[in-house]
Amino acid sequence: MRRASAMNLAAGLVILFAGLMSGCGYNDLQGVDEDTKAAWSEVINQYQRRADLIPNLVATVKGYAEHEKETLEGVVQARAQATGIQVTPETLKDPAAFEQFQKAQAGLTTALGRLIAVAENYPNLKADQSFRDLQSQLEGTENRITVARKRYIDRVAEYNKMVRFFPTNLTAKFLLHMEEKPNFTVADEKAVAKPPEVKFN
Repeated sequence: MRRASAMNLAAGLVILFAGLMSGCGYNDLQGVDEDTKAAWSEVINQYQRRADLIPNLVATVKGYAEHEKETLEGVVQARAQATGIQVTPETLKDPAAFEQFQKAQAGLTTALGRLIAVAENYPNLKADQSFRDLQSQLEGTENRITVARKRYIDRVAEYNKMVRFFPTNLTAKFLLHMEEKPNFTVADEKAVAKPPEVKFN
């Protein structure tokens, strides 16, 4: 009798535990964490694609505009800084490391913008087929980066909600030791919010 009672108690505890686990969001948290990591991998993949295009772009511009040494060196240096940051899954848990990565990529974007602007001064360079192909690939990559960042932003928002909202926050905090992940931000929100100044000459 006692044995049957103990078995019933054990079975009841297993059912209760299973019921609690299904409502705690354990699997949902694991799933959304994996989605976030996958979205982040795509961001890194697109940034790497851009970095791989840069040496050919710099070499092509150098052939036509060698005296634009400062601009060319700026791009090379910005690329070195952007690719020199070791990105690991831990980067997603460290807001300072994430911000450093974001600043390095923004610096590379700015340097590339200057390089493309230089091309406007060189009609022969603008007409060069390999330069036009590289420029087209670079523009396509920038679009892919934008899409990948948007997907990552959406996944992180979903992840952060689950980590913060009750009752999944209990599972995230005490069972899985999950914390909010940093997200992409705008470097100067005030400048972005300010309406552009339009001048007519």
